[in-house]
Amino acid sequence: MKLLLIEDDKIIADFVIKGMNEAGYVIDHQSNGRYGLQAALNESYDLAIIDVMLPQLDGLSIIDQIRDKKINLPILILSAKRSVDDRITGLQHGGDDYLIKPFSFGELLARVDALLRRANNVVEPSHLTIDDLSMDLLGRIVTRAGQRINLQPKEFSLLEYLLRNQGRVISKTMIIERVWNYNFDPGTNVVEARISKLREKIDKGSKKPLIHTVRGLGYVLKVEND
Repeated sequence: MKLLLIEDDKIIADFVIKGMNEAGYVIDHQSNGRYGLQAALNESYDLAIIDVMLPQLDGLSIIDQIRDKKINLPILILSAKRSVDDRITGLQHGGDDYLIKPFSFGELLARVDALLRRANNVVEPSHLTIDDLSMDLLGRIVTRAGQRINLQPKEFSLLEYLLRNQGRVISKTMIIERVWNYNFDPGTNVVEARISKLREKIDKGSKKPLIHTVRGLGYVLKVEND
């Protein structure tokens, strides 16, 4: 998937680019509104992330021109403007979603994934699977090789997040944001401890471990080839 980011704040842009690259996306960046519009009109993208306040051409004007050209590009608006009226205005101009600054990368990634699923008419699954591991989201039942595995609520949420992102390296920060919502000191080893317990329940006794540590980056759920 190829994304376009139009954002003039270098710190935010670097943050988004790094996270999206780690999540497996290709992302082009423009810091100038006019150049951003040219890229949106002349290149092929799966989704655009557009800031409202930009030099030379503001984000809402960019969106207006994209929609005037009948380009059906999913657009996520970034803005420091927090009022309901501002959000309504952004959506009325043709934005598909609106994210208020400051934001966590986990929320940004979740919104991007949701917009892409919607654009590609992907139906939300009721089951998630990898190899012989299966998760029933409605019944909240997890099995491996047909044997039921009892998980604590946080373990279930952590495994669900890994299953939804199987094959993608998930950093500790992303897990903290998505599973714990910053409700604890990020300096603790709670993520490592939960991953360890989840490994004991999911991988113990199996010849095919599914939860892997990527040193210095995070964790990935995948089947490794022999």
